[in-house]
Amino acid sequence: MDFKGVGLKRLNIGCGTDIRDGWINLDKAKIPGVDIVHDLESLPLPFEDSMFDQVLAKDVFEHLDYIQLLQELHRILKAGGELTIQVPHFTSADNFTDPTHKRRFSIRTFNFFISNNEFNRSYYFDFSFSSVKDKKITFLEYPLIYNLLIKKIVNFNDKTKKYYELTGLSSLFPAKNIVITLVK
Repeated sequence: MDFKGVGLKRLNIGCGTDIRDGWINLDKAKIPGVDIVHDLESLPLPFEDSMFDQVLAKDVFEHLDYIQLLQELHRILKAGGELTIQVPHFTSADNFTDPTHKRRFSIRTFNFFISNNEFNRSYYFDFSFSSVKDKKITFLEYPLIYNLLIKKIVNFNDKTKKYYELTGLSSLFPAKNIVITLVK
């Protein structure tokens, strides 16, 4: 497929049936609407360096040994490009429902991949993102109406997110997902 001449280049990896107009939809299953059939565990991805402005990885990383894939996504993103990731929070019941889930995530997991991060472990990886544009913890809202308030309190700032995870609050009010946008 030739993607030259396309305006904003956006890639939706592991899209499944979440086919998005204006995006290159990639999945290992040949589903109607999938533009490129490719297994994310088979790297490198079939794209040039610095090709994409945006990459979406919704409900993908929990199924894979994701560090090499994250490095590959970093390679294909343009400078200033954004990678949005959605994964189940470590307290999510979805972690244990789906037998294909291999990994658990904290709101701070992806901080390891940011330059000058709080963990001071830049020697772990030979790539890093410049910043985090946005990150939030999501909650099942209906029928659990009280989670509307919990979501606002937990996502007030980075300290409240960390406090939520480090205390019993995360056991009392389990989360659903983490959504984070990393900037190259």
